[in-house]
This record gives sequence, C-alpha cells and structure tokens, in this order.
Amino acid sequence: MTQTLIEERSAEYYDSMIDEKRAANFLGYSVRALQNWRVRGGGPDFAKISARSIRYRRRDLIAWVEARIVSSTSQAVSL
Repeated sequence: MTQTLIEERSAEYYDSMIDEKRAANFLGYSVRALQNWRVRGGGPDFAKISARSIRYRRRDLIAWVEARIVSSTSQAVSL
C-alpha cells in the first residue's frame, strides 16, 4: 500500500461521521454520558444533523481526549 493511499484512508477514517453509540464506544463512555455533555457542555464537538441526529468525527473525539491528558492527579485540566 502506498503512503498516499494510507494517508487518504487515514483522513477518511478520522473525518467520517459516526453516531453517538459508536462515539461512546470509541471513547469508552456511555451514550448517556455523551448526551449529558451535550446538554451541560464540556464534551467533544459534535454535529447536529437534525433534532434527533447527532454525529461525531473521530478526529474531534481524539482532540477532546488529548486536551485532557495530564501526567499527575494534581494537574488541572485546562480547557
């Protein structure tokens, strides 16, 4: 597989939209946790396709986690 093909597939994977069940599974949280974060704020970015259709990009889920990486419990998460 060529490097260009790998990069294209990688971009497609990270930019494709997934539903909240798959997003919750990707993060290791419950769907209910994602729903609560959407209402209260502080969760990963999402796309509101319609009143009942929410989608996430894997890239945004990873960025949300990366913003919360700390090296000790005394470190505050800066958002």
